[in-house]
Amino acid sequence: MSAHDLFLLGGVFPGVAPAAALRRVVSYARQAEAAGLDGVWTAEHHFIEYGASPSATLMAAHLLAATERIQIGTAVAVLSNRHPVALGEEAATLDALAPGRFRLGVGRGGPWIDLDVFGSSLDRYERGFEEGLGLLTRWLSGDAEVAHAGEFFDVLPVRVMPPGTGRPVWVAATGEGTARLAGRLGLPLLLGMHAPDEDHVALLTAWRREAEAAGFDPEAAEHVSTHLAHVADRPETVRLLRSSLTELLTRGVGQYVSLKPRRGARDHLAYVDWMIERHAVGPAGHVAERLAASAEATGVRRQLLMVEGAGDPEAVGDNIAALGALLTDTAGTAPAAAMS
Repeated sequence: MSAHDLFLLGGVFPGVAPAAALRRVVSYARQAEAAGLDGVWTAEHHFIEYGASPSATLMAAHLLAATERIQIGTAVAVLSNRHPVALGEEAATLDALAPGRFRLGVGRGGPWIDLDVFGSSLDRYERGFEEGLGLLTRWLSGDAEVAHAGEFFDVLPVRVMPPGTGRPVWVAATGEGTARLAGRLGLPLLLGMHAPDEDHVALLTAWRREAEAAGFDPEAAEHVSTHLAHVADRPETVRLLRSSLTELLTRGVGQYVSLKPRRGARDHLAYVDWMIERHAVGPAGHVAERLAASAEATGVRRQLLMVEGAGDPEAVGDNIAALGALLTDTAGTAPAAAMS
């Protein structure tokens, strides 16, 4: 049986103030809980309108307080911008305040100006992710005290407070190097929307090889994958989704400032067309079939659904309700129980 969560960007659509975009995330999370979905994972971006939330953990804290049952995760907290101990303390605090409901997902991020603003570096982004991830997972492992001496971080022996629970950290992976690193640490993967299922299978295969070699049980990991999901019974609904998503990407992603020379600009309209064709967009039966087919092809049973593409809060709310009705009916049972 699959579990279905929302993936919320908090995108700033035309005519919407950033503060209103943040409040919409809270509203959508509450609607997800009412619709019987299993959780919400929230994104983190800096200085761009593609996503208004600059702290996935801060947003997660608010969503945990605003809901009662569903799991809340970060997709992702950008580890390259954060000290692993500081992020670990935040994660352990949320886990203590809402036992069993918080999920920490982290990623490398990109070579953006964030690195300079927050006093990090391209070097740490390119070479320091492994050390940072290792320190973070050790902090959350349940050890009473942690010390670390490395190339990027030096931590004198300090008490871990509040203590971690040993809960896994999900690792966003777009390449085999990161998938192999997560496998060596026994950490589950968080797979994005940008690649087809066959690419995800390749990442999962690389992950499995490393996990088995390191002595981890690959069947114990609950990977997650992200999908554009929109129940659209009329062609006009798909056209509006296409227009709204293209506008968000063109304006929001175009605001990234890179510290490295960039390739040519992406054709956002072509990318949106590809996503609509590949992902779960269309009549309810088609949406259910696409999600089930992806789960079957990859073996990934927890799916994060990107539902905000239409921009308009009423349309997004209708989409959340339709997905909840469809996916809880498809499961034929109550919402999945919280992960241990």
